[in-house]
Amino acid sequence: MSTIEMDMDSDHVPMQMEERRPATILCYRCGAAIDGTTAAGAICYDCIKMTVDITQGIPREAHIQFCRDCDRWMVPPNVWMVAQPESREMLSMCLKRLRGINKVRVIDARFIWTEPNSRRIRVKITVQDTIGEGMLLNQSFEVIYVVGTHQCPECAKSYTHNVWRATVQVRQKVPHKRTFLFLEQLILKHGAHRDTLNIKEARDGLDFFFSQRNQAVKFLDFLKSVVPITAKTSDEMISEDIHTGSKSMKFAYSVELVPICKDDLVALPIQMANKVGHIHPIALCHRIGTSINLLDPTTLQTAEISAPVYWREKFPFQPLADSKDMVEFIVLEIEPTGPRKGRWVPAEVTVTRASDAGSSSYFTRTHLGGLLNAGDSVMGYLLTGSNYNNAQFDEIQDSHAYGSTVPEVVLVKKHYPNRRKNRTRKWKLKRMAKEEGDLLPKKADQDRMENEYEEFLRDIEEDEELRAALTLYKNPKQQAELEAARKLQAASSTAMDVEEGEAAAEEGEGSDIDEGEDGPQINLDELVDELDELNIAEVAE
Repeated sequence: MSTIEMDMDSDHVPMQMEERRPATILCYRCGAAIDGTTAAGAICYDCIKMTVDITQGIPREAHIQFCRDCDRWMVPPNVWMVAQPESREMLSMCLKRLRGINKVRVIDARFIWTEPNSRRIRVKITVQDTIGEGMLLNQSFEVIYVVGTHQCPECAKSYTHNVWRATVQVRQKVPHKRTFLFLEQLILKHGAHRDTLNIKEARDGLDFFFSQRNQAVKFLDFLKSVVPITAKTSDEMISEDIHTGSKSMKFAYSVELVPICKDDLVALPIQMANKVGHIHPIALCHRIGTSINLLDPTTLQTAEISAPVYWREKFPFQPLADSKDMVEFIVLEIEPTGPRKGRWVPAEVTVTRASDAGSSSYFTRTHLGGLLNAGDSVMGYLLTGSNYNNAQFDEIQDSHAYGSTVPEVVLVKKHYPNRRKNRTRKWKLKRMAKEEGDLLPKKADQDRMENEYEEFLRDIEEDEELRAALTLYKNPKQQAELEAARKLQAASSTAMDVEEGEAAAEEGEGSDIDEGEDGPQINLDELVDELDELNIAEVAE
């Protein structure tokens, strides 16, 4: 190859490697140089942002509805949802209430703080859309939501009579309501009453009304998980559309609790006692859970009778004696006879009736060896000389295996005779808001209900296992009284012109308010702070 050709090739290579410069034009609004091959309409990006509005058609103000009774928000057309303030659920609900937002792409949305009492919710939204030939534009704007109040259909039904669709009728055929008091606290602890339209007191029980059938079924499942019950279902057709075949129905669930309660004395059928572990037929019910828990006080043997087993019998056994039949005894002698089994200690004890003043004594075996001492008071059942109209008890007395082993006395729990009634406690329970119904309680019935509630409170103080299943709240009234008593004692001790007799009287009053009473006390560590809940009424103890 010649030298001329080599020179021509070397001159031609740089011309091919040169980069092509884009053709620039001027923006017709501001005169800025822009790329003419990519510019849309001979206008720069800054001018596009000032002249093009992709948020056109999206309102800057919207309205949302809020139910003050159930704290739920309305999502069109007829859905009500629970959403916390400035949560993701509330942000999604606000975006759905904005008309025209579906025409653009939302890339960011966040809340702007506003005063809670202003009934306004401010949201900053950033949207994106395509303009021209493949050019993307982002714009941000602010929307103000006005919060309006509107009652949801469920809450409207709760203030209207005869609008329920399902009812659960809970009954227990016993002369007292101790089991219902325990069941009420379990319902409050787990919030099982929140879907009820109304709770009405009835004879021997309570009626729970619901707006939907599935809510009643859910409540029925909760009852089966905490207490032994049996249930029956019935339905009633209210109306029917003959053209579409649709029907409007009402459902009723009849629930019956076992008539056995805590501290009841039972006489089991001998066959059933053999099936549940050959426990002695004369047993004590020490706990009611998902089944009936029985205890033989003489041997500390335990047994469980589930609800299906109990209701399977043709004639289910009834309690031989309940808490009203208990007699107060005085311990004369006591001697432990074996090792501790859980919280019970077997012991042999000699007791006498408190009303007999030591004229007669009874020997028995008990499970309260770890609690009783000579001179203590104890509550129990006196079987010697008592006449019970019970077929199972007569069968036990006539049998060769158990006739000679029937105890004279069955001790149940320790008694504290010096404990004051209706004293101010440092803890309290909460009660459900119930409608009393047509039959208002008489004064005698009201006094009986107050006594039963006081006995229930004492059972909570004495039984740690029962206390662990409930929620106890701090009582600010009692704490205020203690603080006032301490200030009174401090003032009396510092004042030099106060007589000694008055100071001693003030100290005595302060000690009466303090915890120096006869009976078990509940530690502050077991109490929780009070919170506002739905349909719960306070009851100061």
